[in-house]
Amino acid sequence: MNRADLAKIIEHTLLRPTATETDIRNLCTEAVAYGFRAVSINPVWTTLSAKLLQGHDVAIDACIAFPLGASTARMKVEETKDALQNGATEIAMVINIGALKSGYAQYVEKEIATIVKAAAGAPVKVILETSCLNQEEKVAACQMSLRAGATAVKTSTGFGAYGATEEDIRLIRATVGGHLDIKAAGGIRTYGDVVRMLEAGATYVGTSTGVEILNDAPEK
Repeated sequence: MNRADLAKIIEHTLLRPTATETDIRNLCTEAVAYGFRAVSINPVWTTLSAKLLQGHDVAIDACIAFPLGASTARMKVEETKDALQNGATEIAMVINIGALKSGYAQYVEKEIATIVKAAAGAPVKVILETSCLNQEEKVAACQMSLRAGATAVKTSTGFGAYGATEEDIRLIRATVGGHLDIKAAGGIRTYGDVVRMLEAGATYVGTSTGVEILNDAPEK
C-alpha cells in the first residue's frame, strides 16, 4: 500500500478535551495536505472544521456522546442533528455500555436505530468500546448495529483500557461479514499497526498519528 492509498483509509483524529482552535486548524490543514479520509472531532469543532474543509474531499466525523456513551437517547439524537446542521458528514456514536451490560439489549438496539434515523442518510459508525465488553456482548452489539442500519462498527474511543486489537477486528468481521465497514481505533500509532488491523479485517483506521504513519509507509 503506497502513501496515497494509505491516507484514504486514515481518519485523522483529535478528540482530546484540551484541543484548541489552533490544534483543530492544524488537524484540518494536515487532512487536506495528506489526503486523509476524514477528520474525527468532538462536535464543538464541527462548524470550524466544515469551514476549513469546504471544497475538499475530507469527511467530517463528529463523535456523539463521546467518550462515555452515557447520555440519554434523546440527547444523542439532538447532538447528532446539531452536528449535521453544523456541517458534519458522518456520525460516530458511543453505545450505552451500561445498558448493554445490564441486559437491556433491546434498548441499545433501538437507540442505535434512532440515531441512524436522526442522521437522515449520513453514515453512522457505532463505537463499541471493546475493552469494556465480553465476547458475547461484542457480537451482540455488532448484530444490533447491522439490524439497526448503521454503516460501520468502530472498536474503541481511545479512552478505554485498551484500543483496537487484531482479535477484536477478526471477531467483528466474522460477525458482520461484508455488510458493515470496520473502523479500528485506539492505540494505532505505526504503519505496522495499520497493516495488522487491515489484515485482520478493518476497513479503515482512526489515529492521531496519521502524519507519522504516512512518513513511515512506503512511498510507492
